[in-house]
Amino acid sequence: MTMTLAELTERTGLDVLDHLERQVAVPVVDGLQAQGDLIVVPLDLLDDVREAAAARRRPVPPGGVELLRGAAGGNPHTLVADPGTCTWTTDVIDAERLALGILTTTAPAYLIHPEHGGTGIAPGTYTIRRQRERTPNRRGTPTTHLIAD
Repeated sequence: MTMTLAELTERTGLDVLDHLERQVAVPVVDGLQAQGDLIVVPLDLLDDVREAAAARRRPVPPGGVELLRGAAGGNPHTLVADPGTCTWTTDVIDAERLALGILTTTAPAYLIHPEHGGTGIAPGTYTIRRQRERTPNRRGTPTTHLIAD
């Protein structure tokens, strides 16, 4: 079933900015996807990320889970899902220290952000990580830094 941004915001009580088209269908993706400074990666694509042995998985509550707030206290990225369909843990081992957590969902789950709108995550297990980029410094040497929304 296709869900529009209007339906998603109504179901969750989370809002998006007025410039976003609310009648657009929210895509549900089963691969890599990015939303601002976050990237969703199927767990089986990552060799260096795993759930800790004593990880505590928590159900995603009706109000969602705030994953990351933008720079300087900006807008939040919130993970939402229907009750009983999605679990989340922050107990993650990640050599690069970019992972915010791992989710497993049996039905579409969604990321909502006031500026970016919504994106759907197909059933499966995923890592949600911070994004980073490489840019040259003044001497032309590449430097890596986190993307800030």
